[in-house]
Amino acid sequence: MSRRSLIAIADLDRDDIARILETSNRFAEVMARDIKKVPTLRGRAIINMFFESSTRTATSFELAGKRMSADVVNVKGSGSSVDKGETLKDTVLTLNAYRPDILVIRHRAAGACVVAARHTDAAVINAGDGKHEHPTQALLDLYTLRRATGTLEGLHVAFVGDVLHSRVARSGATALRTMGAKVTFVTPPTLMPRGAAEGLGVDVSYDIRDIGDADVVYALRMQHERMGKGGFVPSLREYATEYGIGHHRLRPGQLVMHAGPMNRGVEITDDLADDPTALVTTQVESGMIVRMAVMFDLLTEPGTRKGSDAVDEAVAA
Repeated sequence: MSRRSLIAIADLDRDDIARILETSNRFAEVMARDIKKVPTLRGRAIINMFFESSTRTATSFELAGKRMSADVVNVKGSGSSVDKGETLKDTVLTLNAYRPDILVIRHRAAGACVVAARHTDAAVINAGDGKHEHPTQALLDLYTLRRATGTLEGLHVAFVGDVLHSRVARSGATALRTMGAKVTFVTPPTLMPRGAAEGLGVDVSYDIRDIGDADVVYALRMQHERMGKGGFVPSLREYATEYGIGHHRLRPGQLVMHAGPMNRGVEITDDLADDPTALVTTQVESGMIVRMAVMFDLLTEPGTRKGSDAVDEAVAA
């Protein structure tokens, strides 16, 4: 690997995150125009490799590349040589022969992007690997929150639900704490990762009433596909009763987030999911803008005058 990659949110320090969020603001200006396309990455090749189902992430990465005039190719597990037993390593080696600039990878196995990065010269962006990491989701959540609140410093965010299987919570907690926010995980004991407090520097609670201290309540999807027959909760009905987020649990002024897809009536009520004050749709809107900024950042010289001039040129184009 000869280029910088974004495989884990810890790959970025506070200044890196701040720079990407500021670049996102600049690309938001482009999206407000009638013609929402710039020649920023013309001549660059981006391959999106999605080996897990996705709507929001896959669509936003594809649109982000196309909005910047890159050549975008989408490869899905179904219908590819993976169906014939090809390994991830061989798939990456094959695609690397086409000299892509960026590989965007979603995979069911934690660590898949680390493996892929060893076998390509392209920048690798982790679009979600198992229950490990989802760094661009964390960045778009930070971007959404900063626009909603004005600052991340001192903000208190409570992640509620299936923390055990959530790459969103892991990446989100690390990113938020890097930017000076406080994070609490609220979940049944069976869905709390071991060592979460020590490993991620978060507060942990099994009492839903503890969301009352938070500025932001982030509902996490119950990930049935990763639970199997583990019996992590007695029933979804009981979970919804004890931990489901609805207006009845919130105090005035609390913000609500959810990365989607939502299990309505389980981790979030219908009326709250459709409440225009919830940030769910705003998160989706932020996704494409932030992913444009990430791809741009990986292919330029961040933190330099040349890199700053490139942002100005991209927005002015």
